[in-house]
Amino acid sequence: MKILTIFLFLMFVPCFCLSQIKTGTFSDLEIQQKKIPKPIIIHIYTSWCSVCKIESFQMNKNKDLMKMMNENFYIINFDAEKTKEKINFQGKEFNYLPNGNSGIHELALALSKNKNQPVYPLWIILDKNLNLVDYHEGLFKPETMKEKLGEVLNF
Repeated sequence: MKILTIFLFLMFVPCFCLSQIKTGTFSDLEIQQKKIPKPIIIHIYTSWCSVCKIESFQMNKNKDLMKMMNENFYIINFDAEKTKEKINFQGKEFNYLPNGNSGIHELALALSKNKNQPVYPLWIILDKNLNLVDYHEGLFKPETMKEKLGEVLNF
């Protein structure tokens, strides 16, 4: 019984200690923007990217940042190599491009400045009118992101 109690405690600790980003999809985005326009954060990553995992852990630990993001932005987490469905964004259709056992989504390439191979993680911040406000390749430290998002909100 004692082992079960300890196991359950350890299973639920992350739920209480870490905040979570509330994410949506590109298809939800258009509907949400019509109801309540907000700035948008697009986070492009891959499952194999170690920097992406470190960054995600650091951001999820920062409760103030999570609260700011969840309350003031629409957030889309987009796995560039695992997302295979067709996506409509800004009036264009984007598809997954298979390449043997792997592949990449056209939208990741379209949003990246490096059209051959995007740098991960990639953060794109758009204002509520879908205009580019910030483009950030690589590790985005929580403190830096909080400052940048604060600037976006004070526009």
